[in-house]
Amino acid sequence: MSPLPIRVRLSLAFAAAMALLLAALGSFLYLQLRSSLDKQLGATLQAQADAAAAGSLVEKEESVAQLLGPDGRVIRGFDAPLEPPATHERFEDRHVAGLDDNPYRLLVVPVEGGRTIVVGASLEDRDEALAGLLAAFLVGGPIALALSTLLGYLLAGALLRPVENMRRRAAEISTETTGQKLPLPHARDEIFRLGSTLNEMLARLEAGIARERRFVADASHELRTPLALLRTELELARRRPRAPEELRAALDSAAEEVDRLTRLAEDLLVLARVDEGQLPLRQEPIPVKDLLETVADRFSEKIEVGAADGDSIVGDRLRLEQALGNLLDNARRHGAGTIRLEAERKQDRVELRVSDQGPGFPPELLPRAFDRFTRGDEARERGGTGLGLAIVAAVAKAHGGRARAAGSTVTIELPG
Repeated sequence: MSPLPIRVRLSLAFAAAMALLLAALGSFLYLQLRSSLDKQLGATLQAQADAAAAGSLVEKEESVAQLLGPDGRVIRGFDAPLEPPATHERFEDRHVAGLDDNPYRLLVVPVEGGRTIVVGASLEDRDEALAGLLAAFLVGGPIALALSTLLGYLLAGALLRPVENMRRRAAEISTETTGQKLPLPHARDEIFRLGSTLNEMLARLEAGIARERRFVADASHELRTPLALLRTELELARRRPRAPEELRAALDSAAEEVDRLTRLAEDLLVLARVDEGQLPLRQEPIPVKDLLETVADRFSEKIEVGAADGDSIVGDRLRLEQALGNLLDNARRHGAGTIRLEAERKQDRVELRVSDQGPGFPPELLPRAFDRFTRGDEARERGGTGLGLAIVAAVAKAHGGRARAAGSTVTIELPG
């Protein structure tokens, strides 16, 4: 992991890219200028050679010209032979004895009669132009690179400023400061999408924290009542001598509260495992009719069972029995008339339904019927924990299905 800040790393990357770009541009311009000057020099030498072939040797400053005989002797022009007689036209760069120290470009052209025309021009001007261009790049290149790097650093800072603003706001957010969001830039770019995603995550975390706080508060409230009753019964039983019948009634009441605490603790444990995504399921083929009859036989009330013979589903039998048992117990406590437990296959789904002839869920309670600790006034009076339907929904979800309520009917929909 690099210890450098991302702003510095972006600036260095921008500087490296600019250095490569400047080097490539400088090389291209250098080669283009060299090629252009070489073409221009070659055209000048060709013109001099054509003039010499027409009988006119023209010698200018920083240029030479001569006509050689077949034996290599100079007929006209520069005294010392520049090249031996040639059989084909060619260019050659070299120093010429008797002239200055600058290199010359020579054009050797064979003509009629075995003679050879040699013309040349100094490369000093070309080399000076190329050297001047190279010096300009060596001086201006680092300046341009430094300025571009500084510009890249400032640009990176401007681009990363929204990220820094989000970081500062994130540092201020805690479980005690709910409702805060990360600031978003005006441009709808990648940083905007990142901030939006993080804000959505914060909203989910806040909702989860709110649910946990509500869960803890409701659980504390639910535990307080049976514990207070249990403590009261035990203190009364201990305070003075009591008749056996009174003592037995107090113990029965205490045992009832202990049972309620046990059920509440077991339900809370199941829901805690659901929250952690660790609700264990033992998948196995289950005959649907046998499942419904087993659950119905646990209750003293007459429960009508309706299911097709031979139909089966794959799931955890104990968890499904627990969910159906909660529904039957809920119908027995709060419903009326005949309770019916039935199953129906619909294409690739199986619906397990519990219904009664009572009024059903109050309209204001129906949207949150499967929320934890949701109870009507009647359920509160009868000592319900408000976790039964939440467990039903959790079991259905763990099996890849869902639970829904309508009127006095609750349905568990499972994959078939």
